[in-house]
Amino acid sequence: MIPARYQASRFPAKLMQDLGGKPVIVRTYEAAVQTGLFDEVYVVTDSDIIFDTISGIDGRTIMSKKTHESGSDRIAEAVEEMDVDIVINVQGDEPFIDKESLTKVIEVFKNDEKKEIDLASLMTPITDWDEISNPNTVKVIVDNQDFALYFSRSPIPYPRDQQVDAKYYKHKGIYAFRKRALLDFQRLPMLPLEAKEKIEAIRFLEYGKKIKMVETHVTGIEIDTPEDLERAKKAWK
Repeated sequence: MIPARYQASRFPAKLMQDLGGKPVIVRTYEAAVQTGLFDEVYVVTDSDIIFDTISGIDGRTIMSKKTHESGSDRIAEAVEEMDVDIVINVQGDEPFIDKESLTKVIEVFKNDEKKEIDLASLMTPITDWDEISNPNTVKVIVDNQDFALYFSRSPIPYPRDQQVDAKYYKHKGIYAFRKRALLDFQRLPMLPLEAKEKIEAIRFLEYGKKIKMVETHVTGIEIDTPEDLERAKKAWK
């Protein structure tokens, strides 16, 4: 499932910007299909423009019936009546999807025999302090079994003791959900931590869900700003 809003706060209409001759959302959809990992790939949108664009390439698309606070809410509405076990959320602004990282996320559930894990997601190591301190970069800290402890736009852990070596991880916006966890997300109200940070993954933690993080060294390019788009265009060439 690829949630796709036309209006984005930092970069309106970013999903319809040109990337190598096709809109960003088309590139993302085609990349997801080409991995060959999924039974079905859908774009879920509230936009007639995006709906018509994906339909125009014979892609699968679903028009959201409601206004949603987050991509997870949008996907939950779309899958509620579907007979599915695991739902993968790929952000519409990530056209550089890599099969290896997605495979790792899916494997989490294949190895979870007791079905104790509610969702899985990706993290990648970061070392540049400008990126670590950038509020547009969501960071995650994990326990010794790589379960998420917290997500934040602030640097976590805070480097009070400069002599202690600590890793910093960027959270990549790809999730794999058990359907039940996704439907729970939709019905549970937003709590203060999520509202303050504006990070939807926090809602799962606040309600006691278990999030397994998977490390990947494939960084890709997420298109959040016009500058990101220019980087993506250079990379595409």
